[in-house]
Amino acid sequence: MSPPVDRRGPLGPPNGARRLGASFAQGCAHAERWPLPGQGRTGRRFGLLVAAARRDLVLARLVEAHADAVAISAELGYRDREHGQRWAVWAAGPPGSVTARYVEGRWVLEGVKSWCSGASLVTHALVDAAAPDGQRLFAVAVGASGTQVQSSSWVGPGMQAADTRSVAFVEARGEPVGQPGEYLDRPGFWVGAVGVAACWHGGSRAVAQPLYARAGRPDPDSITLAHLGAVHTALAEDGALLRAAAETVDRRPSQDHSVLALTVRDSIERNATEIMDHVGRALGPAPLAHDADHARLVADLSVYIRQSHADFDRAEIGRRVSENAR
Repeated sequence: MSPPVDRRGPLGPPNGARRLGASFAQGCAHAERWPLPGQGRTGRRFGLLVAAARRDLVLARLVEAHADAVAISAELGYRDREHGQRWAVWAAGPPGSVTARYVEGRWVLEGVKSWCSGASLVTHALVDAAAPDGQRLFAVAVGASGTQVQSSSWVGPGMQAADTRSVAFVEARGEPVGQPGEYLDRPGFWVGAVGVAACWHGGSRAVAQPLYARAGRPDPDSITLAHLGAVHTALAEDGALLRAAAETVDRRPSQDHSVLALTVRDSIERNATEIMDHVGRALGPAPLAHDADHARLVADLSVYIRQSHADFDRAEIGRRVSENAR
């Protein structure tokens, strides 16, 4: 068995991720106290995600995952988290990319999990794996024996600071969280999906700020105002959708919210794309060329909304609506 990678060495956090530093730990500590989904204050939870993403989209992306891990742990009855830990949820990629087997009284994980955000920044992760009795979720200590953070292959500027890599598991110990299939079947799964869209909305609001600033100058031209009107309408639509989704979840927390979540995500993703386009058309290349924060934000949001499955998700909406109409 190969030794785990020294996460403090050349495979430690990249320069962009290092800037998060204590802010990530502080954000995780705050997220421990956020309202849990479906308990009457889901709107407040979404609002906190929006606000976090307006301040720092990459940081919010990582804190959202920690907040999701907290909610998953509560919903599935996992109570072995400790103060000061920083959690991720690594459940992307093919279902069989990581397998789990029960050996000598413990579960061990084998395989390579891709799309592991915060790979060198988190202390623990919830990892899905194919077990003999079905797909399961496991809590894993990142950096412990058997977990190997791989070299980064991320070359694009967008979301680079989130430090998304592949992580290999070689007889890595995992603690089961919930029962087989329960991670995907639980009601909170789709509420978490809306939480990601809340971050997209916060990023869209941040991208729009230079346009609001330009329009706030004396005698703005009609083209600027037209683009501002389109952006304002899109942002208002996003906000209304998130509020309505939160109210629905709180009224019926145990209901299947898949169509609701996919619809909200589709709308907010579309609006994010349009908002970036309107801001660029209104302001020209100057912000992208000379404002480092704005250029990084546009690059980050462009990558982040690709966490949506785009037309595949639209087809899934159509399939589920069609089935419900029969």
